[in-house]
Amino acid sequence: MSTLASPQIATTTWNIDPVHSTAEFKVKHMMISNVKGQFTKVQGVLSLDEADVTNSTIEASIEAASINTREEQRDGHLKSADFFHVEKFPTLLFKSTRVTNSGAGELDVTGDLTIRGVTRHVVFKVEGPTAAGKDPWGNIRRGFSATTKINRKDFGLTWNAALETGGILVGDEVTITLDLQFVKA
Repeated sequence: MSTLASPQIATTTWNIDPVHSTAEFKVKHMMISNVKGQFTKVQGVLSLDEADVTNSTIEASIEAASINTREEQRDGHLKSADFFHVEKFPTLLFKSTRVTNSGAGELDVTGDLTIRGVTRHVVFKVEGPTAAGKDPWGNIRRGFSATTKINRKDFGLTWNAALETGGILVGDEVTITLDLQFVKA
């Protein structure tokens, strides 16, 4: 009788470091330039398969009321029922469903993005992971940068205003960029 050794799965858990991570977006304003903003309260957990990154998963949440575009009046409007309706939908969520190598050190992370209670599949183009490194306090860290584009109307963010000169006030396409630093649990 022979005994086969079961393969060791090297899965590690990493928590988003909210102090060293950003969740930013940009959208056309008046069809002439981009306006950028960010959410300041991001949290999440990465389950990283060290042997095969495509077996990894991530779940993240963002507090919708933490939106900051450096303009208090605009931030108030974005928090209202016209946009994120933060009282009814306080959290934006992402849960990965698949990770694939896309070549040149990049990954495609497919998952379910929920904004304003509407869930859609999105694909983030991910650079990384960076090599793990130890900080001065003994914590092991690594980072990822990820980008996707969504149509805000797909998530119920439909408010807009027509411009006197033609066109619209807020573009439909939104670019989301995440620069995330993780700490090994």
